[in-house]
Amino acid sequence: MAPISPAVAAIRVAVRRALAELPAPGPVLVACSGGADSLALAAATGFVASRAGRIAGLVTVDHGLQPGSAQRAEAVARWAEQAGLAPVEVARVEVAGRPGGPEAAAREARYQALVEIAVRHRAAALLTGHTRDDQAETVLLALARGAGPRGLAGMPPRRDLAGVPLVRPLLEIDREQTRAACAALGLTPWEDPHNRDPAYARSRVRADVLPVLVRALGPGVLDNLARTARLVAADNAVLDGLAAEALLAARHPDGGLAVKALADLAAAVRGRVLRAWAQELGSAPAALSYRHVAALDALITAWRGQGAAYLPGGLAVVRRADRLSSVEVSRPAPDPGT
Repeated sequence: MAPISPAVAAIRVAVRRALAELPAPGPVLVACSGGADSLALAAATGFVASRAGRIAGLVTVDHGLQPGSAQRAEAVARWAEQAGLAPVEVARVEVAGRPGGPEAAAREARYQALVEIAVRHRAAALLTGHTRDDQAETVLLALARGAGPRGLAGMPPRRDLAGVPLVRPLLEIDREQTRAACAALGLTPWEDPHNRDPAYARSRVRADVLPVLVRALGPGVLDNLARTARLVAADNAVLDGLAAEALLAARHPDGGLAVKALADLAAAVRGRVLRAWAQELGSAPAALSYRHVAALDALITAWRGQGAAYLPGGLAVVRRADRLSSVEVSRPAPDPGT
């Protein structure tokens, strides 16, 4: 028997660990663009799942943003069928008209389609091929945006996405390993031109920023950035637990929050309580910024009789005596930073 490539072995081990942690017996679906990361993940998942008695399928998304995208999606699907993966689906999505920039709109459309297919097949999990390099890029982008601990925690290995477990088995695998695995398996990955397009911040980080950091600080910088994400995520879990308890304790019978209970909290916990409450009220997490939470916090810690703090979703919060209460507003909310 020919020796197994170290890269192939490492990816199979990562997938085996991820699948072993899934409690549900249903199929797993790999989201595969045809790039090296997701292609190596799909090949490893097919190999590991078949030996674990689990069904493994594949979904590829055609965003329709590039010439030949439909043919590329069909080619990925044919490869998956030949590799023994099933079910295999091509999801065609419409990106135009969605809110946000093109990258955010494409991501929203992609995940919406992936979740719908996963739900239809009652999948135990949806697997994506994000690597350690992707994690390092995510941490740098979060740092550049001035994100707090939640952003610096990067991508979690597992999270719930509309009721579907989204699992990232390759966060400890680097991009070069996925390319080496594809080469060892005789697979030809698709090179997404968007990954080299300087119009996208992540592409600029990948092409310009990370190579400079590696040259200046050594190759270990990528591991260190990914490790930072893991350490911050562990701290976040503790703070989120404290915030959940504090939110429960601060609730007023009328649905508001008791100011005294909030004022006694550490700032790190209070901010999380206010963010969680704002989401309960109906503010979308993606639209809720630091400035919105800071405006809420000012109603507690810098109270001078000021007016409402406005939140995304047509909401406002006012302080009435000893509690914070929400009110709906019909006019556009002013920018909390002005």
